[in-house]
Amino acid sequence: MKVKSSKPKKQRKFHYKKPLHMKQQCLASHLNKKLAKQLEKRSIALRKGDTVKVMRGKMKEKSGKITGVNYGKGIVFIENIMRKKANGEEVQVPLKASNLLVTDLDKSDSKRFKGKVLKEEKKKDEKAVEVKEKTTSVKKEEKEKPVKETGDEKEKKVQ
Repeated sequence: MKVKSSKPKKQRKFHYKKPLHMKQQCLASHLNKKLAKQLEKRSIALRKGDTVKVMRGKMKEKSGKITGVNYGKGIVFIENIMRKKANGEEVQVPLKASNLLVTDLDKSDSKRFKGKVLKEEKKKDEKAVEVKEKTTSVKKEEKEKPVKETGDEKEKKVQ
């Protein structure tokens, strides 16, 4: 669903009235180099449980797990990133997704990757299969090797 109008007023209206599934896509952040290489993606939609690092603003260089995501307002809350109110109460600081960098993903939801296996996991699986094949072939070779008979055993057989 795209905005068909070229009028700024209608584009702004569409932006604020978007359906939630489109707002979720807009609430995405860049991946760090390691994750980008594994997933073969540059960015991913943010979810509760992902670990992120703040790249811009007063809270720059701080990191933590996402504790909440508000798709309506387009903001993210991160644990341990707080500020004090005038009455002394501590509240979480809302951050925009564009100012964050994803450093680790929450892999508990199997539907998130829809059968896509991370490159690292593929390599582990391939190595495990290779090791199994090697061990089974070694065991087969041991079984197939003829048993060498000593001179005493040959004499006993002849008798």
